[in-house]
Amino acid sequence: MTKVIKILGTGCPKCQSMIGVVKDVVSENNIDATIEKVEDMMEIMKFNVMTTPALVIDDVISIKGRVPSKNEVLALLN
Repeated sequence: MTKVIKILGTGCPKCQSMIGVVKDVVSENNIDATIEKVEDMMEIMKFNVMTTPALVIDDVISIKGRVPSKNEVLALLN
């Protein structure tokens, strides 16, 4: 089943770092997932997130306010 990964953030350096980490984990581990970047503040507010970047996997907020390690992202996706 394809996982839906959303990265919430306005494009700050931490948000860019999180995108890189998530894309690396997905490609290195052949994970079936779609990655969506959400930059619209109104969309971000729907998740009730006040600190970005935030990682949302299948509509569940997994991480917010920091950039996770590759191992942490892999554990969340498995």
